[in-house]
Amino acid sequence: MLVKTFGSAVYGVEAITITVEVNVSMGQGYSIVGLPDNAVRESLERTESAIKANDYYMPRTKLLVNLAPADIKKSGSAFDLPIAIALLGASEQLPSPERLQDYLIMGELGLDGTVQPIKGALPIAIQARKENFKGLIVPKANEREAGMVSQLKVYGVSHLKELVAFFKDASSLSPVQVNTREEFFFSQYEFDIDFADVRGQENIKRALEIAAAGAHNAILIGPPGAGKTMLAKRMPTIMPPLTLQEALETTKIHSVAGKLPTNASLINRRPFRSPHHTISDMALVGGGSSPQPGEISLAHNGVLFLDELPEFKRSVLEVMRQPMEERKVAISRARMALDFPANFMLLASMNPCACGYYNHPEKACTCPAGAVQKYLNKVSGPLLDRIDLHVEVTPVAFQELNESTPKGESSDMIRERVIKAREIQLERYASLPGVFANAQVNSNLLRDICQLSKVGEALLKKAMERLQLSARAYDRILKVSRTIADLSGSADVKPEYLAEAIQYRSLDRASWAG
Repeated sequence: MLVKTFGSAVYGVEAITITVEVNVSMGQGYSIVGLPDNAVRESLERTESAIKANDYYMPRTKLLVNLAPADIKKSGSAFDLPIAIALLGASEQLPSPERLQDYLIMGELGLDGTVQPIKGALPIAIQARKENFKGLIVPKANEREAGMVSQLKVYGVSHLKELVAFFKDASSLSPVQVNTREEFFFSQYEFDIDFADVRGQENIKRALEIAAAGAHNAILIGPPGAGKTMLAKRMPTIMPPLTLQEALETTKIHSVAGKLPTNASLINRRPFRSPHHTISDMALVGGGSSPQPGEISLAHNGVLFLDELPEFKRSVLEVMRQPMEERKVAISRARMALDFPANFMLLASMNPCACGYYNHPEKACTCPAGAVQKYLNKVSGPLLDRIDLHVEVTPVAFQELNESTPKGESSDMIRERVIKAREIQLERYASLPGVFANAQVNSNLLRDICQLSKVGEALLKKAMERLQLSARAYDRILKVSRTIADLSGSADVKPEYLAEAIQYRSLDRASWAG
């Protein structure tokens, strides 16, 4: 007897529906076809054990499982559940096996029939709704994740027996109810950390506020213990809250990567990813034999923080250059080409030299001649070209660390200004698809939105010549000054905004490293 069920395979951040055909006929032997990988081939062993453990019988005739379309590689263990239930239908242990075709079913089986969680439940649910399935059946641990998709009945099961009972009596399971909007907005502004915790460093807080307002990449340069990492970790607390669409995109990526916590629903805060400097190229940008999103995709709509930037392998840093421009990662394989979103803000930190004390106000640098420039050269010019703000961080004085010193502005206060500046930019770029912040503006449009007065032009020209700023700094200065003007609510880029933007190009100065 031939029975069909439906499963799903995730490629990139999208899902493709897979038809699971099980045929029990005369003959001997079990086989599974349709380009399965080893995990899928092993499915029959797990399925047999789960079926026998729950007092059902395994056919002793010929059993053939086909996963169609047959030219797409199937990977992972999530096809266990649709194979098992189709097998029970094909061996006439289920009444009305034709009902199986109304549902998309995914789940990994344990040897005793327990259903284990899967990756990618959210994109699978989106595809199930798109193809008008009557419902989606997933592991209990994934029901809230899949339940975020409206207009689709999602059922969570924890054991094979529950699924069998459902197809005998549909009332035995109830679809999960998830109020996506309520949960999304409930804890959007709840953070364990705050900018008010940071003593001193008001100039660095100002620079990070500008970075958040214009979606600018930034690098913090300073000695050990100056507070670079502490400040960077608080960056998401001052960024505009995620929109519902951004949250859905971000959640899909984390779902595919298996990074969502158990019983999680929609991600409602901007991600902050901080990989160690020993990370590989593939782990950073994504890929593999079964392509998975890397750290830059997991940081989509959030912050990618690279601590101790020069310690990362040069090849790792160079692979970021194209994704930073295109805001996506293109992965090509012989049989497939995938795109992973990668619209992130890069925030990096580094010591000024190998010993860490170059330009320190109190401690002397012990690096030999030329070592400072050599250390800086570990980070390539093209990568620095894509970083708008170079911020020098100095140690905090003792009097600022004293408990009697009043706290600075809270993240809430800073975030309000950032949101207002972003609203100005959203209105300005409303007719440009994919552009929502000053950092994304191309050179042609930049000249229109950053028209300078004669005083401003003279100031910028003098700065370029006197500070020996590189040519690549010109556009960056204009973009940052436009953001400063937006924060001030000004339609014009005034000379004082240009002056502030110029000071954020430390690493472009020919004399910076001596």
